[in-house]
Amino acid sequence: EVQLEESGGGMVQPGGSLRLSCAASGFTFSVSDMSWVRQTPKRGSEWVSSIKSDGQITEYAQRVEGRFTISRDNAKNMLYLQMNSLKSEDTGTYYCARDNPYQEGKGTLVTVSA
Repeated sequence: EVQLEESGGGMVQPGGSLRLSCAASGFTFSVSDMSWVRQTPKRGSEWVSSIKSDGQITEYAQRVEGRFTISRDNAKNMLYLQMNSLKSEDTGTYYCARDNPYQEGKGTLVTVSA
């Protein structure tokens, strides 16, 4: 059974940082392209970032480019999202996703508020 378990969410002030983690199991993580997506109150479901299976190629939504960094540890079956310079509009539930076939975890809530 495929499992994707996110952690690391919480409340942070604008300008702060958080690091999200995703523990993957039930499939061959090292050959799977992975992504982070989020559900925000204002914009609904939104793609955030993707990383190829070998970690060599990453992509970011324009809204987070330069502030967020996606990474992975294939030896540990872990996916990460380092989020810096957080803004109120980054508030939402963040989901770890396997790209193909598409599967999401249950999400972790990030709240950016003063």
